[in-house]
Amino acid sequence: MPFDLKLMELDPIAFAAGVRLVELNAVGSTNEEARNRLGERGPLWITALSQTRGRGRMGRTWNSPQGNLYASLVLHDPSPIEQAPELAFVTALAVRDAIIAEAPALEAKLTFKWPNDLLLADEKCAGILIEGEARFDHAEKFHGLSVIVGIGVNCMRHPPTALPEEATSLFVGETTSYPATDLYAHGADVTPEQLFRRLSASMVTRIAQWKSGAGLPAILHAWLAAAHCIGEPITVRDLAREKQGRFAGLDDKGRLLLELPDGAIQTIAAGDVFPLKKSGGRIVG
Repeated sequence: MPFDLKLMELDPIAFAAGVRLVELNAVGSTNEEARNRLGERGPLWITALSQTRGRGRMGRTWNSPQGNLYASLVLHDPSPIEQAPELAFVTALAVRDAIIAEAPALEAKLTFKWPNDLLLADEKCAGILIEGEARFDHAEKFHGLSVIVGIGVNCMRHPPTALPEEATSLFVGETTSYPATDLYAHGADVTPEQLFRRLSASMVTRIAQWKSGAGLPAILHAWLAAAHCIGEPITVRDLAREKQGRFAGLDDKGRLLLELPDGAIQTIAAGDVFPLKKSGGRIVG
């Protein structure tokens, strides 16, 4: 059973916005714990010192040691259902804002990897997992949407070496074509507690900017300003296939625009993005 350990605290901006906080020691995952508390009043943060069953996108496993930030935010009815996935962009901006607030020297090195990762000097330092659950009344009529925003940031620790993509990776680096890193490795001595306080404020600010989807154009504009590989050749992989082309930007819903070799533009709703690199006179992913 997880138990409370008072280490984290909300920024006054978050406290004034009615945000609540539950601080825990070791848990299976903060998203699991958040799901168990969906009946409680939100917005509600769940934080933990470590996770034993941390999860990433597409069911991947994250091993989450102490020294990093693990947090999940419960939001009730943040937007219409079809716009809830936009919270990935909102959250990515908020995480970057929080890191820059504590470590301004890292700003130029922090870029976004579509759709859910934050890179530091082209290596993963943070990941985001958005999950939703519909609520129904006693008559089985749709009654609303609860969203769990899971966030992990490597503050003090990261995997020492890259593993094959099929292997389980340590925390961020759901696939390890991008090696992981941490803030401390780049000279930023930022504790999870410091970062969480900043994050609790930046999430309030960015969610307000998003306006339940009405402010998405401004969110996407800010995201693209720090996008990784924008305008460059990339490989996009999903569970079934791999495509190559140029990262041409995002559409108005945040889907990736891939310019194919014949000049056609393909819209990609989900997948993993990797840069193309030249090796021995040829382009490889």
